[in-house]
Amino acid sequence: MKFGETPLAEAQGAILAHSVKLGTRALKKGRALSGDDIAALKAAGKATVIAARLEPGDVIENQAADRVAAALSCPGVSCAPAFTGRANFYAESAGLCLVDREAIDRFNLIDESITIATIEPSVVVEPKQMVATVKIIPFAVRSEALGAAVAAIKDKALFQVVPFKPHRTALIQTTLPGLKDSVLDKTVETTRDRLAEFGSTLDWEKRCAHDPAPLAPVIEEMIKAGAQLVLVAGASAILDRRDVIPAAITDIGGTIEHFGMPVDPGNLLLMARHGTTPVLGLPGCARSPKVNGFDWVLRRVLAGLPVGANAIRRMGVGGLLSEIASRPLPRARAGGPPKTDVSKPPQRPRIAGIILAAGRSSRMGAMNKLLIPIDGKPMVRRAAEAVLAAQLTPVVVVTGHQREQVEEALKGLSVTFLNNKDFATGMSTSLRVGLDAVPAECDAALVALGDMPLITAAEISQLVNAFNPVEGRAIVVPTRRGKRGNPVLWARRFFGEMTAAGGDVGARHLFDAYPEAVVEVEMAGDGVLTDIDTPQALARLAAARIDA
Repeated sequence: MKFGETPLAEAQGAILAHSVKLGTRALKKGRALSGDDIAALKAAGKATVIAARLEPGDVIENQAADRVAAALSCPGVSCAPAFTGRANFYAESAGLCLVDREAIDRFNLIDESITIATIEPSVVVEPKQMVATVKIIPFAVRSEALGAAVAAIKDKALFQVVPFKPHRTALIQTTLPGLKDSVLDKTVETTRDRLAEFGSTLDWEKRCAHDPAPLAPVIEEMIKAGAQLVLVAGASAILDRRDVIPAAITDIGGTIEHFGMPVDPGNLLLMARHGTTPVLGLPGCARSPKVNGFDWVLRRVLAGLPVGANAIRRMGVGGLLSEIASRPLPRARAGGPPKTDVSKPPQRPRIAGIILAAGRSSRMGAMNKLLIPIDGKPMVRRAAEAVLAAQLTPVVVVTGHQREQVEEALKGLSVTFLNNKDFATGMSTSLRVGLDAVPAECDAALVALGDMPLITAAEISQLVNAFNPVEGRAIVVPTRRGKRGNPVLWARRFFGEMTAAGGDVGARHLFDAYPEAVVEVEMAGDGVLTDIDTPQALARLAAARIDA
């Protein structure tokens, strides 16, 4: 790859290295320069640009990132198509993220241009939380280096998310004179909340004297009752493999797998098993909701992972928890996410879909263009199905003119209808109605037009994958041969200015107001430019489909 100052005569097809401002327009870095771009640069008085020119054997960044991502075998995660040389992996469910640290290190030593970054090993993750990213550092890499990297990881699980499995759990507490009932009751509450974080339940709670003779039969009773996990909180800490709790377990034929752990707090944890049922002797800190060594073992048990002596002995690195003031407390699940004891990595953006379908269709004549069938489906239904297939949520449809007929055309789809009584005053009022309905938890909204029947779910997904406000991609615009089209994806930060617009102009004036936030995504088809608002446009579409 050639990189550096490039004469405009040699720059067509080159990748722009730094953004260039051309009046109210900006050519963003990473853009493959077209003939029109070269002409615009010349008109602005530019003679050269800093750009990268590919040579034979170079693989462009997105293709390279997608090849690395495709080579990985990562259970429990999904990968989005690459954008700007980055392919992100997201957890498919709540679970425990496992990372092969040594394998990641070996991969990153292959070539400086090809990297994988992950979250910390053994972290609890939420659904749709980012767990890893493949990043190609320059605009392109050599095919030889890429081939070596792909070969090194082919079908290997460098990281994975193991989902939690619901467990019916029993808690047994031993008592001694002077131990208050309030302490025992609080332990029940804390344990129930802790289990709920991972989708499990506390189904039994028993109390008995702190002695092997009464404790052993209670443990056996809970296992026979169907407990899939037994937790024993002692009135006194376990100090030896022959202490009260381990003695009770061995008395009924159980096995002590490991005592103690290199995590503080949590040193005095006992890992045992009776048949296939795990039995944990809890350290005293397990009565507290603060994260401790018990949590580290519990999450592995609830994920169905082996927790033998070797696994516990490897928990020393990062196991000094006593002074971590940022450790979160468990929260009641109530449908909420599991806790994690590190800063939460980014999630997939939450994006709503807004379909504008309120216009009077005056340029089409007597027909309502939105109801015209295209390949047997009303035009507006094709647009709505594409947005839904891209998994945006919620999807709202703003109606106005012939409201009932438009709603009938969309019957059976998972959309919310909003009636714009002021539709006759222009698109801006429909846009305002749609934006006002976007839930507060959404990061952005895709604004689609009901008269664009050729838009595909794949194209919408390309826009979603390009959206990253942190990296300056807050307004995502589809293009075809350099011409901007629809739909457009807008970050929430622009909603206020979008709703302040008037008339029939929409929000495109913000492209010029915030050129640094705009990213253009070139599409392979003409659907992003094809709106059917006149009989002539409809005739051209029909002719094109017959010719095809």
